[in-house]
Amino acid sequence: MSTDKVRSTKLKFKGEKTKKKRKREDGEDTPSSSRRRRKDDHDEDPETWVLPEQANEIRGPTFITHPSDPTPICITYDSTRGRIILHSLDKDIKTEEGEAGPSSLLDRTPTEVSQVWVITRVAGSPTINLRTGVGEGKFMSCDKHGLVSADREARGPQEEWTPVVFPDGMVAFQNVYEKYLGVDEVAGGTLSLRGDSEEVGFRERFWVKIQSKYKKEAYEEEKKRKEGMSVDDNVDEASTKWVIIPSGGPCN
Repeated sequence: MSTDKVRSTKLKFKGEKTKKKRKREDGEDTPSSSRRRRKDDHDEDPETWVLPEQANEIRGPTFITHPSDPTPICITYDSTRGRIILHSLDKDIKTEEGEAGPSSLLDRTPTEVSQVWVITRVAGSPTINLRTGVGEGKFMSCDKHGLVSADREARGPQEEWTPVVFPDGMVAFQNVYEKYLGVDEVAGGTLSLRGDSEEVGFRERFWVKIQSKYKKEAYEEEKKRKEGMSVDDNVDEASTKWVIIPSGGPCN
């Protein structure tokens, strides 16, 4: 895919309305720093990709990367072959001005729908499910031998993962067998996912990005819990269908 095509597309959901940013009023030039932060949060694009600070914020569309060497990778689903692949993120992405693109892995955002996983939370539990953002919706699973795949449309214990957020912001994923998801090098230098690591090291630590609106949603839910109000932990999967809408107009 050419870089022009990457620049001209934006990942959207079907039926999702575009929200306009609130303009800054003349009388808001000198608010307190806390009010400025609240205003910035209000004006932030709800689709902005951000890092989660707590495990309960990991939900909705999610972009999972790993700082592998010599090039970082992201967890991608190949709907044609029906398998998970570790896609190499090109370090030489060019901007419209012809300059080098973002060099930091933390600046990267998904450029293909296949790079996005839709995360739903298991009600009343710290565990999550990871569903493909393309195709018929397959869940990432791990068997007792550590084999990771995404070929099931139903969820069971093997499709459950517990995210662990570390102080540096990186995330590990623990499966039902209390083993960790990790990047493994197989014959020929090919990288693949395994789910049989006993401990968390470099290979088991991932960078995860979520959309800003879901981070705010988690904050509001936690606030309601503290106030003794009931909350709904489930993301509406029926409304999380990815499409690519060109910047020049809507996509049929």
